[in-house]
Amino acid sequence: MDDYLRINEASWNARVPIHVASDFYDVAGFKAGRSPLRAFELAEIGDVAGRRLAHLQCHFGLDTLSWARLGAEVTGLDFSGAAIEQARSLAAECGLPARFVTADVYDAPQALGETYDIVYTGLGALVWLPDLTRWAETVVALLNPGGFLYLAEFHPFQNMLDDDTGTRVVRDYFNREAQVWEYPYTYTGDDVLEYQTSVQFDHGVGDVVSAIAAAGLRVEFLHEHDHTLFRRFAGLVESDGAYRWPAGAPRIPLMYSLRASAR
Repeated sequence: MDDYLRINEASWNARVPIHVASDFYDVAGFKAGRSPLRAFELAEIGDVAGRRLAHLQCHFGLDTLSWARLGAEVTGLDFSGAAIEQARSLAAECGLPARFVTADVYDAPQALGETYDIVYTGLGALVWLPDLTRWAETVVALLNPGGFLYLAEFHPFQNMLDDDTGTRVVRDYFNREAQVWEYPYTYTGDDVLEYQTSVQFDHGVGDVVSAIAAAGLRVEFLHEHDHTLFRRFAGLVESDGAYRWPAGAPRIPLMYSLRASAR
């Protein structure tokens, strides 16, 4: 636990060049105008034109810059210096106004020194944070009155299931111990990572909602989705760029989204 931040920073710095070059992120497509934002995110967040948006744990900025293309005044924050360097370079190349800051998410209020209409956190972010209470309090400190948090995440229910078929319960949903992983690859392909250790933290949906409510935000909705962005289990089938269980098969939630407003 004492070293989780240093370990994960090294892991993510090593992933950046692999991710930038990957088909998964399709940076060339982004430069040509493609948006990686999901349809449900666009519908649930609504018009961002003229609004100040902070993207926490922004990686190398594709989602952040997509919000900029839609008219938001964006700031991205990530603890990976390599990711922020790439984000700044991409913003300059695409001619998109954006501010990118290197800092731990828990230090965001001090590192950014500003408040926002929208705090956005995208998929795969919360698993890297040990303390959701502190995270929610950080979000509140960044929000203007009447602003809102928008969170899209992979659903923790799927983490209970076996990685091959997704049909057998093999893990404890309520295990909150830090998990140390040694894995040679990142999720974008078969390129071997220079630094292969990471530390992750599972959080249940109840943990997330409770932390947000305790921090003083009002939950507007919690939506669960039956699709995900990659073939998480072998039985999922692709449809319109998303992966779902075949028609007629029992479904489980694979992602969820939440919006909560500041009072």
